[in-house]
Amino acid sequence: MSTFRRSRIRAAAAAAVTLALGCTALAALPGTAGAAAAGGLVVQYRTSASGATADQSEPWLKVRNTGSASVPLSDVKVRYYFKGDSASAAYRFACSWAVKGCANITGTFKTLPNPTATADRYLEIGFTAGAGTLAPGADTGDMQLRFHRADWQPLGQSDDYSFGAERNTYGDWTRITAQLGSVTAWGEAPGGNGPTDPTDPPTDPPADGPRLFDDFNYSGHADPKIAANGWSVRSNSGGPGVPGATWAPENVTFSSQAGNSVMNLETSTAGTGASTEQTEILTKSSKFRNGTYAARVKFSDAPRSGPDGDRLVQTFFTINDLKAPMADDYAEYDFEYLPNGGWGEPANILYTTSWETYRPDPWEAVNQHSEARQSYAGWHDLVVTIDNSAITYYVDGQPFGTHGAAYLPERPMSINFNQWLIDLAGQTSTTPRSYDQQVDYVLHVKDQVLSPAQVSALVSGYRAAGTTFQDTVPAV
Repeated sequence: MSTFRRSRIRAAAAAAVTLALGCTALAALPGTAGAAAAGGLVVQYRTSASGATADQSEPWLKVRNTGSASVPLSDVKVRYYFKGDSASAAYRFACSWAVKGCANITGTFKTLPNPTATADRYLEIGFTAGAGTLAPGADTGDMQLRFHRADWQPLGQSDDYSFGAERNTYGDWTRITAQLGSVTAWGEAPGGNGPTDPTDPPTDPPADGPRLFDDFNYSGHADPKIAANGWSVRSNSGGPGVPGATWAPENVTFSSQAGNSVMNLETSTAGTGASTEQTEILTKSSKFRNGTYAARVKFSDAPRSGPDGDRLVQTFFTINDLKAPMADDYAEYDFEYLPNGGWGEPANILYTTSWETYRPDPWEAVNQHSEARQSYAGWHDLVVTIDNSAITYYVDGQPFGTHGAAYLPERPMSINFNQWLIDLAGQTSTTPRSYDQQVDYVLHVKDQVLSPAQVSALVSGYRAAGTTFQDTVPAV
């Protein structure tokens, strides 16, 4: 972000995920029992929060292997579908207890591309490699999972697709799906929202049209080609980030890696505002609106040097200016990775957020976001597409979240990368430390929605032709 409001956004929107198990009454419903899974998996479900409204939803799950071969749990994704209480409602996942160990279970909230009357998002349960494998006939054992609203208001669940009010004992439940790799192995998703697409997306490069492509092939932050190609390396003061910090253009550097030029954003601190140096690069022109935005970005969980723990934000985003509090022509679309948590989160988390507007004082925000609580250290392909109906985010070729038409942009935006510190409370040491975020390329294709495969094909074509920069997007 390019304003100082972000720390207030998450502080207001995020709550700590520490709560004892609720103790609502248990009941039983003869649910939708499924036949043996074609893919060799069965999902069993029960709940201990059976009310039409509850402080938290409690989908307790088991996954059983009905096939003849062992299944790595890291290849399994389980989806619980529900209806959000409002378009802006945010949710938090927690694991209370699990036979496989809560540390080996992940929970990610995502939005459905085709909302229905009973579901517009889902909780996707995944497993780390530490969860091991399921032998034929074995199950995961109890997974006592829960989720709640970020503001801890009661949530409604009687209209949730996957909810079974009277399921007080484990039984097969086809309203929860399981995916094994790219194959739907169990269950039925709400209409039009199967875990896999019915057809493969196109991979051919799209027809020619206005585009920005930059391979970041520069000699240094003072290379005159940077400004000539429409970029500004930030040096002016102000937020976001630690009060008193500076934005240091000399900490934006370039190097060759595996035959490609890579941009590095370095952020450093010695535990004080005055010693903190943050980095940002952005387009000078706000001329980008609908279409496809893509970048290959390397996030870092650990500092390059010094002690770890700072509450860092590593980003790729588009934005325009807020002309007045709650102005309806504001727009912003973010990928934000927090390797050490922050904004009420205890550990690493990736957000994608679509903004309609906000008011800084008193604080009021209108946005929708998706999130994944897991490590994203390493290189990742980030894509966001904007058409006349939705904003869709992809990470490494997979859908990450789809946000509604209420958040579409009314005005053009700039394209930005920055790395900054939320505060200095995560690591109080005065030992100097520095963190890196790297960027391989950025691409924008005006007014065309590209699949991640088409993005990859287009970038490969630029590199095969030896093209390091192109900008045919007209000024506005």
